[in-house]
Amino acid sequence: MHAAATPVLRDIVLVGGGHSHVGVLRAFAMRPLPGVRLTLICTDTDTPYSGMLPGYIAGHYSFDEVHIDLRRLAEFAGARYYRDEATGIDRAARKVICRRRPPVAYDVLSINVGSTPQLDRIPGALEHAVPVKPIRRFNERWLALFERVRAHAGATTIAVVGAGAAGVELTLAMQHRLRNERLAQGRDPDALRFHLFSAGAEILPTHNAAVRRAFESVLAARGVTVHRGAEVERVDAGRLRTASGELLEADEIVWVTQAGGAAWLAGTGLALDDAGFIRVDETLQSETDPLVFAAGDCASIRGHKLEKAGVFAVRMGPPLAENLRRSVTGRALRRYRPQARWLALISTGDRHAVASRGALYARGDWVWRWKDWIDRRFMRRFSEFAAMPEAAPARGDPLPLAADEQAQAISAVAMRCGGCGAKVGATVLERALASVQPIERDDVLIGLHAPDDAAVLRVPPGKAMVHTVDFFRAFIDDPWLFGRIAANHALGDLFAMGAEAQSATAIATVPPGLEAKVEDSVFQMMAGAVAVLNEAGCALVGGHTGEGSELALGFAVNGLIDENLAGVLTKGGMRPGDALILTKPIGTGTLFAAHARPQSGVVCRGRWIDAALESMQVSSRDAAHCLLAHGATACTDLTGFGLLGHLVEMTRPSAVDAELDLNALPLLEGAAEMAAAGILSSLQPANVRLRRALRNQEEALSHPNYPLLFDPQTAGGLLASVPAERAEACLAALRALGYVHAARIGRVLPQGEAMEPISLIV
Repeated sequence: MHAAATPVLRDIVLVGGGHSHVGVLRAFAMRPLPGVRLTLICTDTDTPYSGMLPGYIAGHYSFDEVHIDLRRLAEFAGARYYRDEATGIDRAARKVICRRRPPVAYDVLSINVGSTPQLDRIPGALEHAVPVKPIRRFNERWLALFERVRAHAGATTIAVVGAGAAGVELTLAMQHRLRNERLAQGRDPDALRFHLFSAGAEILPTHNAAVRRAFESVLAARGVTVHRGAEVERVDAGRLRTASGELLEADEIVWVTQAGGAAWLAGTGLALDDAGFIRVDETLQSETDPLVFAAGDCASIRGHKLEKAGVFAVRMGPPLAENLRRSVTGRALRRYRPQARWLALISTGDRHAVASRGALYARGDWVWRWKDWIDRRFMRRFSEFAAMPEAAPARGDPLPLAADEQAQAISAVAMRCGGCGAKVGATVLERALASVQPIERDDVLIGLHAPDDAAVLRVPPGKAMVHTVDFFRAFIDDPWLFGRIAANHALGDLFAMGAEAQSATAIATVPPGLEAKVEDSVFQMMAGAVAVLNEAGCALVGGHTGEGSELALGFAVNGLIDENLAGVLTKGGMRPGDALILTKPIGTGTLFAAHARPQSGVVCRGRWIDAALESMQVSSRDAAHCLLAHGATACTDLTGFGLLGHLVEMTRPSAVDAELDLNALPLLEGAAEMAAAGILSSLQPANVRLRRALRNQEEALSHPNYPLLFDPQTAGGLLASVPAERAEACLAALRALGYVHAARIGRVLPQGEAMEPISLIV
């Protein structure tokens, strides 16, 4: 989470994580622009580098060697990362429409979403072919194809449609990998048959004759059947047909032909070419809207007919970054002049490659080694991060602001008032909350939208009120997601006691800045929170929003239980013999500590953070009901004191001891690696003081899971004691409800004479 040194004055939003945008992120990391905030919206955290993808398919590289970690790169660049899919643009309101989250406001927008296969133009292709594009999602399709071919009995025929550089290279890479797999299985590799279909008379039509001859020779030597002048016009299950009537029975059909623009671009009102790509001029600025830029495969540059090759997307990165910078500072834009000739390095599946540039041609193992060196050097730019420079003083290129914005900006950096003078303005709050719709409950008599000083609620007959409060500063740069997690975290206390959520009052702090930016932050955060509260049946009835140096959010929440305390779970009901059950994996503290330090030399994968964030959004409501149904005797939610701290809170009032199995602890992916690297939460040292409660910690010190006993959790799972004879049924029910990591982690013991109540199994 980045605390801005200067108020946010302008937002640049990047849609898509293509090669051009990774260059933009790195450029802004190296030279930040004060007052300008970057936001990246992308569906996939790991984006493949197209130059190395064939090597990955062939088995020469690992997944991480060929993928750029966008979340980690965004953290390094000080950019917000929103893992979502853009589905449209409201250009009048200057907002990007997303699939899951509220619209994202922009001052300047850049689009780098690649291309999309036009399978719907060929009957049956959409249902029966495996498309390479969009490239960001190809890995899952490749792995599924690989497993199907691996398990297929007898001969296997694979057809590749498209004989450009991508189609030829992919054919040879797949063949190399699958033949090696067959040999490893002790099966006949020659039972694999590959067919390559070219709509034109030649393969590799954009390359010189020497390159074409080289690959024709390689394909023939490898037994690949090449079909020339064979435009595919129909695909059926297990069969394709060409325009000339040729039929081929195929077990797998891979589609690598020219793709078009993403379908949602058609609804933006931007000028598009015949293939659906965004028409831009040489500044990479849309012909339609000066606030919209596009680069990479999704852009069609006026006056230049470029091949859809990764080299152009990479080269567009620096001029795009410069023009985005110039656009928000009101300076003249620079022209991008694409090169007329470019170096193409095409591999042949094995560690051999062909090089061409214009009429030049070379081939050999040394070319592959050269290509490997170039590719690895490129990837290091986006995985090995030097210390980020301090933002330059905001002089020389001031951001162009309207008069009212200038006044707000001056106010934002001036000495701020305290007390009620630090409240967010009423008009800003009113606008921000106008679209937030908390649920209505009959027992809320006066709530959020009434102009009164406090909410009024009715406690139904036979019910008692449960109160709790939670508050913490943001640990991610996504206010919507932060709002969801903060609400889920606060509700955990109610669910742990078996209570029904009734109402919530919000307490928020928002960094000062332009009213529009503050309004959007409040809206995004509260929209995420209210969605979670509504799902829990909890009405937002009021709150307080003030200025602070960092975004922070908390809730005072009320719940209802039977006044006779029937069905209420407390920490003090554990019984000897009970099984200890944990409903969600642990490790959020160490993971987010590592994520906040991308230059530490320790790599915290963005996909680990994605998984942790998904876990933190899982409500414990259904888990609590399940635990109650299976006779749970005590329960608490796992939060800041970590697993050991909360377990001690249960054993003491229950007058019991407990035994934990370190090998059984469910962990978030990457947590053990980060803890082993010594990257731990700032709260860890305070939690470690509880080690005095451990009976045999000397034996456990070297266990990789030991540090995670003290790891503070945000929106963690429930820790409960359940009668041993019902534990397995309880776990099965929890997993069926979606708590797939729920685990039996230990047992409750009679209280002994030792001072240390917790023993460990290592």
